[in-house]
Amino acid sequence: MDTIWIKNPLAVYTGTDKDANGGIVVKGSHVVELIASGESPQHRIDYIVDASEHVVIPGLINAHHHFYQTLTRAYPDALNQELFPWLKSLYPVWANLDADMLATATELALVELLMSGCTTASDHHYLFPDQLEHAIDIQVEVANQLGIRAILTRGSMSLGEDQGGLPPRTTIQTEQAIIDDSERLIKTYHDPSEGAMTQIALAPCSPFSVTTDLMKESARLSKRDSVMLHTHLCETIDEEDFCIRTFGMRPVDYLEDVGWLNHRTWLAHGIHFNSDEIVRLGNAKIGVCHCPTSNMMLASGICKNNELEAAGVKVGLGVDGSASNDGSNLIGEVRMAMYLQRLRYGSSKVTHFDALRWATKGSAQAMGREDIGVLDVGKQADIAMFKLDDIRFSGSHDPLAALLLCGAQQADRVMVAGQWRVTDGQVVDVDIRHLIERHKAAAIRLRLLSR
Repeated sequence: MDTIWIKNPLAVYTGTDKDANGGIVVKGSHVVELIASGESPQHRIDYIVDASEHVVIPGLINAHHHFYQTLTRAYPDALNQELFPWLKSLYPVWANLDADMLATATELALVELLMSGCTTASDHHYLFPDQLEHAIDIQVEVANQLGIRAILTRGSMSLGEDQGGLPPRTTIQTEQAIIDDSERLIKTYHDPSEGAMTQIALAPCSPFSVTTDLMKESARLSKRDSVMLHTHLCETIDEEDFCIRTFGMRPVDYLEDVGWLNHRTWLAHGIHFNSDEIVRLGNAKIGVCHCPTSNMMLASGICKNNELEAAGVKVGLGVDGSASNDGSNLIGEVRMAMYLQRLRYGSSKVTHFDALRWATKGSAQAMGREDIGVLDVGKQADIAMFKLDDIRFSGSHDPLAALLLCGAQQADRVMVAGQWRVTDGQVVDVDIRHLIERHKAAAIRLRLLSR
């Protein structure tokens, strides 16, 4: 195991109050030393990475995504619509996904995330048409090949249109098939240990696409096998109306009724909570993933990050689907989160440190991880390094603030578990042009099948 000194960064954000201005020492998959200004390492160094032109931060952590949606960016039939009609226009398209399409979409999404400084990516995959029963297996293989840390959620839809739900019957599965596959995936892939590269969570899609029985059974499996739970909740007023009409209760009451109001749960969006619900979520140690670009694109609303954090909710960040964001750029999403939250709270109440915290430690804690999200001794060596040599940064004075204020788009170096996965702005061992060609062809094929 080489011992690497990432030396004298231009600026560094560790997520702690410790001085690391002299750099970070990595051995194997762990951070073993933080070097204060003017100090030298205590470890014998095998090689040095000169970071004098880099802003160094913990690897960014994406807490909510839909990789397959990279195939339907800017899709004509879904333009200029709110969530429910947007979904209904795209469900018939997504029903034609096959294994090759998903593999290519997953690879492109993960490469795009890596290039933006992401080291851990969660995906919420809930579409399992007949030709795609082993979707999560495909995603595990792709993530392993790229060397990115992955928290893959076994999503599900079981409540079709004919039962009062939103998705068409061609996109749903039986509850028994969902539970059987969930158990198989946990047994086959879930690694509960520190430093895990692959974990599985259970993720019924939303209250309007699964049955109450499936929500309860997922909660039972989560408790039995100590895996996390994930779902969309309180994204829109339409969803709130659906819950009141269908279940006779608001979404958070429904969450409690089905056994999900606990520390093993993290929620995507979490926009439309009232004050009492925020307190209850905090007491339960729930996680919430803020998805700013998607929420603006679909005009869903603005998450109440400051109130949620004050109540004890673990707030993270996600790019959400690439059909409601149209991108998988996580460093860009950090900037968007900062600005959207300033619109709610004011410029002095939301700093670049807040936004970086949501995208690192916040996302890690929301998904039940304590070994990633900060740069500290004993933590995983997940590191993103950005140069400020693009024209957009010219004239900037505070390098760490400039990373967001001036709009960083791409990392120069990215390390996952002590291994370089991005060098000189390129993902290691990936032919990006060939990947784009394959991805474009898959997107065209999907659209033709949907006509």
